[in-house]
Amino acid sequence: MSDYTPPKIWTWDKESGGKFASINRPIAGPTHEADLPKGEHPLQLYSLATPNGVKVTIMLEELLALGHSGAEYDAWLIQINKGDQFSSGYVDANPNSKIPVMVDHSQDPPQRVFESGAILLYLAEKFGAFLPQSPRERTEALSWLFWQMGSAPYLGGGFGHFYAYAPEPMEYPINRFAMETKRQLSVLDRHLADNAYMAGESYSIADMAIWPWYGALAKGLLYSASEFLSVHEYTHVIRWTDAVAQRPAVKRGRMVNRAWGDPASQLHERHNASDFETKTQDRLKK
Repeated sequence: MSDYTPPKIWTWDKESGGKFASINRPIAGPTHEADLPKGEHPLQLYSLATPNGVKVTIMLEELLALGHSGAEYDAWLIQINKGDQFSSGYVDANPNSKIPVMVDHSQDPPQRVFESGAILLYLAEKFGAFLPQSPRERTEALSWLFWQMGSAPYLGGGFGHFYAYAPEPMEYPINRFAMETKRQLSVLDRHLADNAYMAGESYSIADMAIWPWYGALAKGLLYSASEFLSVHEYTHVIRWTDAVAQRPAVKRGRMVNRAWGDPASQLHERHNASDFETKTQDRLKK
């Protein structure tokens, strides 16, 4: 049993934050002056291939695959472990200093969009794609989109932090958030037992939001926790995960702004569709 007693007034201990202590702080705002780079396309994305970042690159690649040329984009790598998200330019685009953020320069003045779910909804409405038109199915897709936005912090900041990143293992928070993570997987599994995709028979932004988190977890790619959480139990989640993973746009979207893992899976920046071809050619030469 812990002998910790909360102090009457909390004060910031810079050394107690675990793996990400160097970039965590209790105040907002920039730490340094730096402008954001800008490419040739109207859509400028500043991101990293964490699950939240992957949502948006999948959406953009899916739009391009559908023939929406206006979805061409530049994707710039934001290295959060180095504090890129605290530059003055980044904070102007996203006052919350999280990835991803997108700026749409086809609008006057340019429109910033932050929070991954908001970006998915913005793009779906801008291009009229991946959001069902019927009121019932549209509402279902949005319900699952917001479910993901509300649920994933328990998976990431809750389970993921205490299981993988905390300074030392702590039984109570790991048990508490493991229980909640398994409950969420059960919610998904029960739903997907009767539905091909999250909104029914149609692939939508709800799938794009949920898959990078829970699909990765189901396949053992998140926190190395698949055995610990017995993810093999959630057979409908795994079926859905595999179906989404086979989509060519998903495969491309997972590569963008990735800066770890197999070098063949990394495309640090993306400025044109040919960047993927160049990456493939470089890999074949080795």
